[in-house]
Amino acid sequence: MSKNKTKSILIKTAKYLGITFAVIMGLLFLTPIVFADKIKEQIKKTANEKLSAELNYSDVSVSFFHHFPSLTLTLNDLSLNGSAPYKNEKFITAKEVSFGINIASLIFSKEVKIDQIYLSDSFINVKVNAKGEANYNVYKSSQASESKDSTETALKLERIEILNSKIIYDDLSTKVHFDALGFDYLGKGDLNKAVFDLYSKAKIEKLNIVYDGEPYLMNKKIDADLITKVNVNSLSFYFQQNNLKINQLLVDFKGKFDFLKEGYNMDFVIKSDNSNLYDVFTAFPPKYITWLSKTELKGNTNLLFTLKGDYIASQNIAPDLNLDIKIDNGFVNYDKSAFPVSNLNLDIKTKVPSLNPDLLIVDAQNVSLNINKDYLKSKFYVKGANTPDINADFKAKIDLEKLTKALGIPDIVLKGSLTGDVKANGKFDQKNKLFPVTKGIIDLENGYLKTKYYPNPITNIIIKSKIDNQKGTFDDLKVSLKPTQFTFEGKPVFVTADLSNFNDLTYDITAKGELDVNKIYKVFSQKGLDLDGFVKADLVLKGKQSDAEKGNYSKLYNKGTLELRNIGIASEYLPKKFIIKEGIFKINQDKMSFNNFLAAYGESDFKMNGYLQNVFNYATTNTGILRGSFKVASQYINVDEFMSSTPANTSVTSTKTQTSAPKTEAKQSGVIIIPANLNLHFMANAQKVNFDKLNLQNATGNLSMNKGKLTMQNTGFNLIGCKVGMNANYQAVTPQKANFDFSLKASDFDIKKAYNEIEVFRKMASAAEKAQGIVSVNYQLKGRLNGNMDPVYPSLVGGGTLSVKDVKIRGLKMFNAVSKETNSESMKNPDVSKVDIKTTIKNNIMTVERFKFKFAGFRPRIEGTTSLDGKLNLKMRLGLPPLGIFGIPLTVTGTQNSPKVKVGRKTEDLEETKDAE
Repeated sequence: MSKNKTKSILIKTAKYLGITFAVIMGLLFLTPIVFADKIKEQIKKTANEKLSAELNYSDVSVSFFHHFPSLTLTLNDLSLNGSAPYKNEKFITAKEVSFGINIASLIFSKEVKIDQIYLSDSFINVKVNAKGEANYNVYKSSQASESKDSTETALKLERIEILNSKIIYDDLSTKVHFDALGFDYLGKGDLNKAVFDLYSKAKIEKLNIVYDGEPYLMNKKIDADLITKVNVNSLSFYFQQNNLKINQLLVDFKGKFDFLKEGYNMDFVIKSDNSNLYDVFTAFPPKYITWLSKTELKGNTNLLFTLKGDYIASQNIAPDLNLDIKIDNGFVNYDKSAFPVSNLNLDIKTKVPSLNPDLLIVDAQNVSLNINKDYLKSKFYVKGANTPDINADFKAKIDLEKLTKALGIPDIVLKGSLTGDVKANGKFDQKNKLFPVTKGIIDLENGYLKTKYYPNPITNIIIKSKIDNQKGTFDDLKVSLKPTQFTFEGKPVFVTADLSNFNDLTYDITAKGELDVNKIYKVFSQKGLDLDGFVKADLVLKGKQSDAEKGNYSKLYNKGTLELRNIGIASEYLPKKFIIKEGIFKINQDKMSFNNFLAAYGESDFKMNGYLQNVFNYATTNTGILRGSFKVASQYINVDEFMSSTPANTSVTSTKTQTSAPKTEAKQSGVIIIPANLNLHFMANAQKVNFDKLNLQNATGNLSMNKGKLTMQNTGFNLIGCKVGMNANYQAVTPQKANFDFSLKASDFDIKKAYNEIEVFRKMASAAEKAQGIVSVNYQLKGRLNGNMDPVYPSLVGGGTLSVKDVKIRGLKMFNAVSKETNSESMKNPDVSKVDIKTTIKNNIMTVERFKFKFAGFRPRIEGTTSLDGKLNLKMRLGLPPLGIFGIPLTVTGTQNSPKVKVGRKTEDLEETKDAE
């Protein structure tokens, strides 16, 4: 072939290629322009039809060059608001959101198909409130009745890509919060198929996870490569190959997750094989990161977590959980300690079948370490939680100071030589009096404890303990503490104890020493309670539990004193500090007596004398009954000072009997339960008691607690010259129900004086402002209290008499209504000389027996019923002057606030509400 001919062919080829390239480039520019209006219209229409939230963007463009070679529609500066109740807050914002368009559907179909989505520089802000209402429900669910348009936009995704984005998930209902910063994601797969493989790559620069305010992961870097098989028909997910990297820890995640009719089926396997111990700690919560930066860590680690089985809450079915941890040849050295931990070995397998703690199995085949020649070596097997089977072997000879320094345990200085050798094998079952066969010792010499809460330490701590049980029963258990002692603030405390036969506890205990309670309390810094003052003990306790129970006091030797001085107790539940000024407990056999025990609380003062009996038996067993008797005297008690300033839920259970839809009841806190193993008696006398601006004089009472029942006898006080007496019984039946009965007697209660001097009476009986006279009450009532300690009205049964004398009534609504109906002006303000009104209560109805009275020549007679929620059904005969032979029959219905008076005799009985129990 000639040279010219070859040149001609090359020129023609270049020309055709140039034309082809020009055409393609022209099509790339022209296609978006030609179809731009159609694409924009379909996107806008789809957004209006499918989204329930407000969507905004600054500009829209169609191009092949944003994500070449895909044709994409790009929305700039997009913002999408959330669903209710977050409609005014942003759900998604993004610098760019691009939708990949299927070109074939654009040319040959009326349906515009979107098969790709791209987000860049986006912020996805997911919110869920405490009620579980989320902001992401922005997609409208389609209605079956809707007609299908001839043109529509379809989502048939094959690719999802997210670049340089941020996700915040804040769920107040589950208390879960996480942030994913610098989030990149690429997902590929035919998401339109019923079964498809989803190939994913994800990177997160910083992942933070917080649960219930406690950070678990902070600033963790995530790198994930995932393959997930998705079955849409059966709602199944198969995690086939999922490699995660959390900071430096490599994790393999496989398994499946199926949606069942009433729950889930899961089979998850998460493991990390042959990882470096340091890499494991890089995935730990943030509070360990500072520690990690100063610590040299070595060792080979294997982790395995599995969760397998059905989770169906309605049938109480849960999966099995297994967790295995193994560390070989571990090395820990914090802050270049001269005595690092070496040969750290852990081999622990944990199983929780059906996520039931009672079935817990912990198999620790090896827990051991060395610090030079010191060692700690242990293995144990525990099966069950309530009545566990135990097989344990513990040996240690270790310097606690070296151990705490090597591990970098913060905020505590611990010293001493710990020696231990304990073996145990068997079942612990308190009900059946079983204890593992055990033999061992634990000794501590030259102990020392100092915390950050108090500058001075507890020193000279010596503990020599021995435990022995050869038969595996409570009666063969022997525990010895000889001696236990420590020194605090220069004052030594000594305790020795020999305990044996825990079926019938035989004890020999000696305690002697003095403690500054405030200072030693600060060492341990417990919140919510503050103590100060001094405790001094000199006690010898020796005997057998059965002798104390049977009263064989000659066989006991319990003697000594316990002296308290200036003990101040401040609690978060009390606004002021309760101070025990002085008190000496004298212990003699089974009785603890105290004389002139002086205490104060704010303005209140207390002086107490009495005794407690069977104290040791009560403290060491569940069946021991604490007996005692006290006399309490006070010159002044201000009850208001005991009220907490913390607002309380004062919701009151509705007592109305109407049949309207019930309201949601307030959560019940439970009734007061009197412990059944108390047999105590109190005799109280207070010269003056102030309660809610009531000034009670000479308050006295006898109160006893026995077998869970509270009894008050001959309890009384004087109020504005009125003598009030009361007897009562109270007993809880269940944690949400209690029975009570009481009788009340009050004599010569002056209405006018009460209105002028008692603020609460003015608020509760405002109609008494223009009334005067003397009232007496003699009433008995019994019934039931609900979980809020409120009376259940239908359960109330009782009756009594209300006596009125020389009473003048002004402005009472019922008498105003009678006056209006009978055209008798004198009925408005009757003066009653002497009337006894007898009533009974049952089934939410108070029955008023017939009673008569006279005033201004009239002789009214009243009888009938009222309901405890204020409804009236009274019959009245108004006897006319001069002798009342002729009268007008009247009925009073309606309510106490709005009475209706009519002439006649016909009424309808009020509906009873019988007690459901």
